[in-house]
Amino acid sequence: MTWSDIEVGVLARAAANAPSVHNSRPWAVEIHPDGAEVYERFEARLPRHDPSGRDRMISCGAVVTNVELAVRALGRRAEVTLFPDGARPDLVARVAARGREPATEDEVNRYSAIYRRRSYRAPFALQRLARHEVAALVAAAGVAGTQIRPVHADRESPALAELLGYAGRVLRADRAYQRELSAWSDQFRDPLPLEPTLPWSGLVRADSHLPDTITLTERLAREQLLLVLTPDDARRDHVLAGRALQQVWLTAVANGLVGSVLTQPLQLHEVRAGLIARLGLAGHPQAFLRLGYPVNGVLTAQRAAAGSGTGLGPRRR
Repeated sequence: MTWSDIEVGVLARAAANAPSVHNSRPWAVEIHPDGAEVYERFEARLPRHDPSGRDRMISCGAVVTNVELAVRALGRRAEVTLFPDGARPDLVARVAARGREPATEDEVNRYSAIYRRRSYRAPFALQRLARHEVAALVAAAGVAGTQIRPVHADRESPALAELLGYAGRVLRADRAYQRELSAWSDQFRDPLPLEPTLPWSGLVRADSHLPDTITLTERLAREQLLLVLTPDDARRDHVLAGRALQQVWLTAVANGLVGSVLTQPLQLHEVRAGLIARLGLAGHPQAFLRLGYPVNGVLTAQRAAAGSGTGLGPRRR
């Protein structure tokens, strides 16, 4: 089997539109006649923002999901194998294209959502997600070795606000973190706004105004947060978390929702340990996904058509 030039373009475009940590695209995708391979780019390191490479692996997991959906959209069966070659630690996944098999309606919808997904940092509309909508999103992940857990707004927002507030204060005072943040912003010529709408949900600058715990608790209680968990905390778990996160995010977009991802506070061990203890988590927290309805659907659609930003943490991913 060989791909046509158009099919190669489909696979490459799907990969390019995956979210990545700080828009760094820490992957390389090689397209072969029988599928595609996803490699980690070790040089795309951010020592202070992503010291363990967790976000880098989550980003690679997201691109694997995009490539898999593109193979399905082209009418082929897709078989994903993670870390298939022990001698090549940079080879994260192989997505093999097998015989003909039409994509399901859900797969087509998620594939189409790849090109509409954008990080939405503004407050959501007042309309809350219904229980059945949340349940459908939780079920959409479909990745063994992961769990999608809703955050219960009423009883868990106070503890979450305390932990996120703590993370914000630590990062704001971390000079090495701030130097790396400035260098990253200059490199992409995409300066951070003077004051992010929701500073707790992205990068924290040295001059960021952090909301007090009561205000942050109220903000969190108005949002729908999903927490991605894995039973262990190895590179494979991080890739699986990225695959699950992207499946849920694309499902949300296909159903008219918008969202953004929060990972930065989880780089702090004490925040991760605090979440496990105070929320009674049965696994390792890897990422938050905040979802809701946009305040202005028409404006959001216009921005999506004009921009190419993506997001796993700060601004565009």
